[in-house]
Amino acid sequence: MNRPHLAPAVPRPAGAPLALAGIRVADFSHFIAGPMCSMILADMGAEVIKIEKAQGGDDFRNLRPKVGADQSAPFLAMNRNKRSIAIDLKLEAGVAVARDIVAKSDILLENFSGGVMDKFGLGYEALSAANPRLIYCSVSAYGRTGAQSDRLGFDPITQAESGFMSLNGEPDRPGMRAGPSIMDMSTATMTCNAILGALFARERLGKGQYIENALFDTAVTMVGFHGLNYLVSGNEPTRFGNASTDTVPTAAFETADRPLFVCCANDRTWNRLAARVLDRPDLAENPGYATTAGRIQHRDEILAIVGRILATADRAHWLARMRDAGVPGGAIASVAEAFGSQVMADRQMLSTIPHPTEGTVPNVRLPFRMAGTPLADPVAAPLLGQHSEAVLRDVLGYDDAAVAGLRANGAVRMG
Repeated sequence: MNRPHLAPAVPRPAGAPLALAGIRVADFSHFIAGPMCSMILADMGAEVIKIEKAQGGDDFRNLRPKVGADQSAPFLAMNRNKRSIAIDLKLEAGVAVARDIVAKSDILLENFSGGVMDKFGLGYEALSAANPRLIYCSVSAYGRTGAQSDRLGFDPITQAESGFMSLNGEPDRPGMRAGPSIMDMSTATMTCNAILGALFARERLGKGQYIENALFDTAVTMVGFHGLNYLVSGNEPTRFGNASTDTVPTAAFETADRPLFVCCANDRTWNRLAARVLDRPDLAENPGYATTAGRIQHRDEILAIVGRILATADRAHWLARMRDAGVPGGAIASVAEAFGSQVMADRQMLSTIPHPTEGTVPNVRLPFRMAGTPLADPVAAPLLGQHSEAVLRDVLGYDDAAVAGLRANGAVRMG
């Protein structure tokens, strides 16, 4: 399938304010959870200075597919609207530059292993003493305290350990991870919420605070109400594949050509599905099928009946009938199908944006829209050290001699 044709991003209204204009973020984070968090802040108008290691930068630059010499598609996806300065933190001169950036920042975001920031003199206690209004945010796999705090961890490991993975997949197979890095991305959004709350609190209380978030904690949250169900009942939830333990029929079905998914969350929807989509009013009138509780008891036979009927016509036929009847249903689309779909075009989720070496690159916008303070116009993720000199001069006020000295001793890599 051909990739969709993408139009340039639609500019934001001229003169519209930005929600986080005037807020500066010293972003020491890398990979996904931290960078996505700071990208959300950047999209809302914060000035995000991405502080990268001088040799190679964020390791996410090296993934595939590659975009230019020092970027990748995954890196572009997590680092829009930022400026990059490349610093060698093994040199005291480099650490001094990092401290100067933090001193002029409202927020610090980091997701190093435990103790790394303290080793460089960039821990919360040291920096907050000099900048009491600083909001300092640490993201890690298992938190900064406790017996697990020294462990390295990644998204799929926390999916496994939190119980989340045990809920995914077919009942007769081992638990399955979610394909996308949903714990990293959920950690990013949760952390962003905390930072926005801390900014609001700072306006009232006049001081910053320390924020900590862990992938494991987020993964536990993502278990959702199934966790509380277990704590209340003592019954351990199990995998239920594409079906649902709570509503019937909520499941994937094969049609005559391609699969679809139906969600009947209540009795009204079931009645519409049976009578107006499947042309089987007798199913709606069956006393054993009339309530959710009854349909759960007869799950297997109902799924078999619905499956046989849906297999008699193609997916487009059934989706049109479901839409007319007010029954929630959708295509089980591939990424290519989803990105080329009408709803994707209607929502204007995709665009192209200028890139300093590649001409243009694709872009996927954030899901929310703000009428009063529209999101910033998208700017492609920075090249490594692309803004080093500008940050030194414009943000920190370094003169020619200072900039030249940092360039000469390798403490800062210039783009």
